[in-house]
Amino acid sequence: MEEKNDSAIITDHEFLILLQAAKQKDPEAMLRIIELFQGDIENISRTIRIPREDALSHIITELLEYIQSEKHL
Repeated sequence: MEEKNDSAIITDHEFLILLQAAKQKDPEAMLRIIELFQGDIENISRTIRIPREDALSHIITELLEYIQSEKHL
């Protein structure tokens, strides 16, 4: 099996810039962060005993709410 090219790897500095933009509600930054964590989000959604689409939506919503909050600073 061929390994897929992991273009989702970014530097810490790039991630911090994305995080700051997402905190300012930049939709492109939010989408990029979701893309970066898409594999993890999908894996976690399989362990939640609700319909997969609902689990995905809930995880993404919680991630974005966490980014917007001041708790992690």
